[in-house]
Order: sequence, then structure tokens, then C-alpha cells
Amino acid sequence: MKKSYEAVFILTPVLSETQMKDTVDELKKVLIDNQAELINEESWGLKKLAYPIQHKTTGFYHLLEFNSEAKALDEFELACRRDEQVMRFLTVSLDKHALAYNDKRRKGAFNKKKKEEAAS
Repeated sequence: MKKSYEAVFILTPVLSETQMKDTVDELKKVLIDNQAELINEESWGLKKLAYPIQHKTTGFYHLLEFNSEAKALDEFELACRRDEQVMRFLTVSLDKHALAYNDKRRKGAFNKKKKEEAAS
């Protein structure tokens, strides 16, 4: 049975734009090759870390939301552990409330800038 998951991973900041995209594409390919369905992908860009990781204070944040079997999740996490470009990753299972929240967030329900522009 397919479950819904959300994975956030931090890539090392020494990568070029092309290397970063290639690494993300490799991780997405692992999911797709294992019959996972990608729902959403967001690149949050270069962010400051709360604490240094591998002597680095910044990293490229990326989010993937997907539906998959447990096997695809295991393969994805194994790929994250093996890839030296991935400094940290976290995968969580989503319940119905999180799915509803993510759907609203994708549609811009929580975007303050858009609400302020519409009001003026």
C-alpha cells in the first residue's frame, strides 16, 4: 500500500547550480525507478544552518513530497546516506491533516504577500 511522505534534505553549499540540480535529479530518479509518485518539489535555496554541519554553516534545502511503497522509501534513504553531497535528510510520513495542510500551502493559502497585495 502506498503512503504519503515528505522528505527534506540539505545539500552541501560548495555545489554549483548544475551539480545541485543533478544531485536532486538522481534522488528523484531513485524514487521514480521504484514506482513512487512525485506530488510536489520545492527548492528553498541556500539557507543558514542552525549549527555547523561538516564545518559548513549554509546548505541548499530541498523538499520532495511523494507517495510510495516502503521499498521505494528505503531505497531513497539509502541513496541519501550514500551521496556525499547530502549533509542531512529527514523523511516523515504524512497523515490526512498534513496532506490537507500541504495542499492548502501549495495553493498559496498561507502566502502573506499575496493576501496583502489582494487587499490593497
